[in-house]
Amino acid sequence: VSPGEYRSEDDWDRDMLLDPAWEKQQRKTFTAWCNSHLRKAGTQIENIEEDFRDGLKLMLLLEVISGERLAKPERGKMRVHKISNVNKALHYITSKGVKLVSIGAEEIVDGNAKMTLGMIWTIILRFAIQDISVEETSAKEGLLLWCQRKTAPYKNVNIQNFHIRALVKGSDDPMTNLNTAFDVAEKYLDIPKMLDAEDIVSTLRPDEKAIMTYVSCYYHAFSGKQKAETAANRICKVLAVNQENEQLMEDYEKLASDLLEWIRRTIPWLENRAPENTMQAMQQKLEDFRDYRRQHKPPKVQEKCQLEINFNTLQTKLRLSNRPAFMPSEGKMVSDVSNAWGGLEGAEKGYEEWLLNEIRRLERLDHLAEKFRQKAAIHETWTEGKEVMLQARDFETASLSEIKALLKKHEAFESDLAAHQDRVEQIAAIAQELNELDYYDSPSVNARCQNICDQWDALGALTQKRSEALQRTEKLLETIDQLYLEFAKRAAPFNNWMEGAMEDLQDTFIVHTIEEIQGLSTAHEQFKATLPDADKERGAILGIHNEIAKIVATYHVNMAGTNPYTTINPQDINAKWDKVRQLVPQRDQALIEEHARQQNNERLRRQFANQANVIGPWIQTKMEEIGRISIEMHGTLEDQLTHLRQYEKNIVNYKPKIDQLEGDHQLIQEALIFDNKHTNYTMEHIRVGWEQLLTTIARTINEIENQILTRDAKGISQDQMNEFRASFNHFDRKTGMMEAEDFKTCLISLGYNMGEAEFSRIMSIVDPNRVGVVTFQAFIDFMSRETADTDTADQVMASFKVLAGDKNYILADELRRELPPDQAEYCIARMAPYAGPDAIPGALDYMSFSTALYGESDL
Repeated sequence: VSPGEYRSEDDWDRDMLLDPAWEKQQRKTFTAWCNSHLRKAGTQIENIEEDFRDGLKLMLLLEVISGERLAKPERGKMRVHKISNVNKALHYITSKGVKLVSIGAEEIVDGNAKMTLGMIWTIILRFAIQDISVEETSAKEGLLLWCQRKTAPYKNVNIQNFHIRALVKGSDDPMTNLNTAFDVAEKYLDIPKMLDAEDIVSTLRPDEKAIMTYVSCYYHAFSGKQKAETAANRICKVLAVNQENEQLMEDYEKLASDLLEWIRRTIPWLENRAPENTMQAMQQKLEDFRDYRRQHKPPKVQEKCQLEINFNTLQTKLRLSNRPAFMPSEGKMVSDVSNAWGGLEGAEKGYEEWLLNEIRRLERLDHLAEKFRQKAAIHETWTEGKEVMLQARDFETASLSEIKALLKKHEAFESDLAAHQDRVEQIAAIAQELNELDYYDSPSVNARCQNICDQWDALGALTQKRSEALQRTEKLLETIDQLYLEFAKRAAPFNNWMEGAMEDLQDTFIVHTIEEIQGLSTAHEQFKATLPDADKERGAILGIHNEIAKIVATYHVNMAGTNPYTTINPQDINAKWDKVRQLVPQRDQALIEEHARQQNNERLRRQFANQANVIGPWIQTKMEEIGRISIEMHGTLEDQLTHLRQYEKNIVNYKPKIDQLEGDHQLIQEALIFDNKHTNYTMEHIRVGWEQLLTTIARTINEIENQILTRDAKGISQDQMNEFRASFNHFDRKTGMMEAEDFKTCLISLGYNMGEAEFSRIMSIVDPNRVGVVTFQAFIDFMSRETADTDTADQVMASFKVLAGDKNYILADELRRELPPDQAEYCIARMAPYAGPDAIPGALDYMSFSTALYGESDL
């Protein structure tokens, strides 16, 4: 008999029709089996012969079993309506490939009870198990073969048919065994108890249809279980990817927050321009800045680089798993971190420049302050007692000779006063410069300068007043010692010159180059060349004094013994001259030592320049080589990755030379060297270039790793990857990215025929941020997506529907039963309550959850 064909003579045992026990067993089994399906539709049957005669519940049973809708049934009570409904059911069964012979609607509607029972059961049983087919067997043979395979691992179990029973070893209590099996099936597999153990054990040949009906329930139960496991596995896989991506997002958010917080705390420190009052304090600030550059900033540079790598890796994984791109929280984009980092480096650059300027300013201020104190002290010493002298009324009681002497003395004082005018102007100019340079002790300097200026004005006024008084009595004074006057006139400027020479010889100096110290040495040599002429002038002045002494001795002049026109005496001149001669070699030694220091500074400049002029071009060359590697194709991606990692190792091994250059730079700063004409490279240039080199090689390695990840995930061959790279390089303008128009031309060359709307859609995929360019990573993501087969929201939704038993919602218990605990709780926590018309308490909406996993709705 061919599979699916019905022949009443073969399928029915006429003798069994007369057996009441057989009829009871079939009726019970078939009724329970039908109700196990009909209860899903909210109904059941009590009497098979009567309840199926009108065809309504027969059609409903077929709909539940098949999951399909049948033709609309007739609701009338007449015989013609019943026959029409039964014919619809029979027509549906035959449309599914089940052959029915000698079975018509009239026999079922009008037939006797036993015949109706047999026909209906035969029809439904053949339809219910018609999908059970193993290795080209009939449904019955397929079910028997399935039972044999499932019980093959068990000893003493040998199934040959669905009716003959043979006791074997280990089965001495079949009644208990059958009842246990029926209870377990009902409790754990939701299979109703259709058979009685007594009917099977007590009957030599149990009804084959009853047994087949009951066993087919096991087949469908296990088959549904396997589908549920497959659906659960798919969901587990999707949820695992989602959980991993969420963890990566949390890690990125934390790292970005920490880095931005560090930048936020650091920038105010770098922007603080509050000056210090001493060189020591500013040097400490410079040392703090050096510690920041060496110890605090380098780890943050690595964190910034790692942040970009993590972001790119996360975006690649999201694209590969068909998820929407990750958008960090507001203010935490990679561009936000880069902008904040740019602000940090801008503040950093200005800070170091400010420190060096402040050190120069303080150095200049210290020099000017010391110079001010020296000149002020000399002037104050000179002016001491001058006001009292100018206010004296000695001329009122003096003789004519004394008056004339006072007049000449006053003229000499005026000459001396004029000679000191230049020093007063220098003191005022130095005080003004200290004020302009914001000297911290400017108030005391200003007060002292003001006292000197006020005193100077007072001296001028007093001098003018005394001059007028002496002039009024000049007619009374005719005699004056011309020699004393001449001595005073020549001694005063010479004394002034010696004081100026001593001041210059003791003046501190500050230079920064060999040329400057050589200029000072030349000036000093020129000064020494004037000493012979000065010595002649000293002899001439002393000669005048000797002439006075000779006249006094010769003519016994009644003199007070001192020059009335000046306080300068030969002893003072000789003492100051000896002091000048003593200071000259000391100045020679100071200039020699400073010359040696400037030679050492020049050596430090050349030492730094020799290294910087090698390291700077080396960094630039490596940057250019990395740029070429990133766009050229040489070997597989693994070969390129290995080459780049070896390249990175070679670059890192160059770090000792950078450190050595840092050491030389520190020596230069400690020596207060502020310029270097031997090189255009500064330590800041080298630092920035080195950091950019490390970041570029790390970013390039990450791009190759992402390409490998994309290739492996999408199943792209090396030849395809090479073809993608060749196409990209052809239209790339050597910038590592394609412009939008170049990308469109590339797609056309690859066979894409598209309009503006389609191209705009593609650009929204490869350039979601609307930058206007396409990177190679985005290009291969797009090309691989065109051919790759990935999970979709519809597939995940269908898997949930299997777990839910074909319902439009799912329950928490069903998720916990089918999924691992952590992923079941993950779903329960994120699924929204189901709000459909068929909702029950605790129903969860797995459809919106599935679309949210792929960014098609909000989670």
